[in-house]
Amino acid sequence: MALLDGLSRQLRSVIEWNNPSEDALFSQWSDNGDEIKNASKLIVGSGQGCIFVYKGKIQSIIEDEGMVNLKTANIPFWTTITRFMQFFESEHKVAIYFYRKSKILNQKWGTSSAIKYDDPKYKFPVGLKAYGNYSYRIYDPKNFFINVVGSHTNFYTEDFRLVLSTRIIHPISDYLAECKFSFAEIDANREEISLGISNQLTIVFRKLGFEITDFRIEGTDFDEGTLTRINRIADLTAEAQAAKAVGLDYTKLQQLEAMREAARNEGGGAGLGMGMGAGIGLGQTMAQTMSESNTKQTKSDDAMEKLRQLKKMYDADLITEQEYSAKKQEILERL
Repeated sequence: MALLDGLSRQLRSVIEWNNPSEDALFSQWSDNGDEIKNASKLIVGSGQGCIFVYKGKIQSIIEDEGMVNLKTANIPFWTTITRFMQFFESEHKVAIYFYRKSKILNQKWGTSSAIKYDDPKYKFPVGLKAYGNYSYRIYDPKNFFINVVGSHTNFYTEDFRLVLSTRIIHPISDYLAECKFSFAEIDANREEISLGISNQLTIVFRKLGFEITDFRIEGTDFDEGTLTRINRIADLTAEAQAAKAVGLDYTKLQQLEAMREAARNEGGGAGLGMGMGAGIGLGQTMAQTMSESNTKQTKSDDAMEKLRQLKKMYDADLITEQEYSAKKQEILERL
């Protein structure tokens, strides 16, 4: 029975990668164990290549499609035919790997952790998360086999995605640190950033035997700490704009807010005194503000300017309706 099995194995003279799965990148041929015979025929299909590995070293790479006649004169292996009388077991064996040459399209990528860099405008640390699409192809099968595939008998697109996710963070971090885009400019410059990152990835990954093409950023997000800082900046910016709209500098606006907050939270005798003090201070600040505005206006439109400033303060919720009515009445009484 063993003799018949050996004979059957010897008759298998065609080596090919039949119907590879769509997600296969590398696959070791194993139809005849790891032995080949003299004058076997190798068929390299469309979009495929073939690697011969002997004693752990790559001996030959066939990149052209078509059929190749394998002879002991052109490959460095003994064949099982020389061991016919020893149960067809050859001590010289070869690993044959087929690989995909065609481009792998529309692969998803995403950062496994936030990318850290310092915002060039606001000078605080940013944690950026990003995701998108890319395509790739095996650029140098020898380097790809040595540096990426390793001892795997089969290697799939999912295996490659895991490799990419661990190696993509550093090139992206370097580019973001160099390009000087603030957090607020990231989305508006996705195309430029994608191109810059793609160039960085090409330099790094070609050394591993593959190249990234069509790299795109589809969306971005920030970690919790960064979002807290961004929201604080937005709030302060809005407050500064409101102060400017009513003719106040930011320091006076903060004083008004502090006084009003103290007045809202009054309680007991001490709180009552604080509230009264805050109210007096609020009145003094308002009076000072209005006085400063008055010096900029002519006597003919002094009252109208005061009313306009007062209305802006009321619209900006810097004074209550009661305060607005009282001050309005006071101005009108002076006419």
